[in-house]
Amino acid sequence: MKKALITGITGQDGSYLAEFLLEKGYKVYGLTRRTSTPNYERIKHIVSEIELIPADLLDQHSLTSAVKDAQPDEVYNLAAQSFVTVSWHQPVLTGEFTALGVTRMLEAVKLVKPDTKFYQASSSEMFGAAVEVPQNEKTPFHPRSPYAVAKVYGHWITVNYRESFDMFCVSGILFNHESPRRGLEFVTRKVTNAVARIKLGLQDKLHLGNLDARRDWGYAPDYVRAMWLMLQQGKAEEYVIGTGEDHSVRELVTEAFSHVGIKKWDKYVVVEKSLFRPADVVHLVADYSKAKKMLGWQPKVKFKELVKIMVEADLELESRNTTDRKK
Repeated sequence: MKKALITGITGQDGSYLAEFLLEKGYKVYGLTRRTSTPNYERIKHIVSEIELIPADLLDQHSLTSAVKDAQPDEVYNLAAQSFVTVSWHQPVLTGEFTALGVTRMLEAVKLVKPDTKFYQASSSEMFGAAVEVPQNEKTPFHPRSPYAVAKVYGHWITVNYRESFDMFCVSGILFNHESPRRGLEFVTRKVTNAVARIKLGLQDKLHLGNLDARRDWGYAPDYVRAMWLMLQQGKAEEYVIGTGEDHSVRELVTEAFSHVGIKKWDKYVVVEKSLFRPADVVHLVADYSKAKKMLGWQPKVKFKELVKIMVEADLELESRNTTDRKK
């Protein structure tokens, strides 16, 4: 039985990856930070099938101990301060988790079990003010937020450990990937949840920033499959993962409202300048041709189906919450 250790297992990607690996027959370990109120909502249906180990990306000793306890064949480093907006308000903390946390995790693997295959969650945000469209593995980075800068560090330190210590380390440069498990602070989930609440009469307005911002949005379960595939190769390399299509926030809003039968969505949407990023990325869209050729990977869920999945899930969630409150 192969063993995998996942940091960030309680997050969107971590929970889907844990499900995927369990189906593959893995023994799955997950790192969790000690908090006064643990949040296992995304993994509550599988928590009895995995083993949780208390550790923190800010604490080297705890990470080293976790690797020693799990003795994993594969490590998936998904934990980070992953919200771009927060990184502007907490840039130093973002650097500690999202940049130096990668080094601490790599050090733990190097010290305890250097033959472990290591996956680092890199991000399309690293391309930022991209010099070319679409972006591939050779596109230069030009990060436009503290989060993106931290991700660039995490990306290159992973490459550095591979080249310096002959470790199997890869970075998956993943473009935006969403699901019903996405946090409400992210624009896709913010939109689909608000649309569901407006449809059900629970909310009047949806406050958004730049409606013209464009992203390459995919479905998270498709992307965790790509993570796993990267670690099954004979050689460690970087891969760009995305859909190859970009859509604006305006298109996202239009599609979400349209799904619930609301055509004139502009009377519900309020654009606020305060929600604009200080420096936004320009035009991010993935060229995933290398992943398609080398990994045999391509996305199964496209934009419209993704929005439908998320709106339907939020309609069910908010309807259930309303029923529960009436009891």
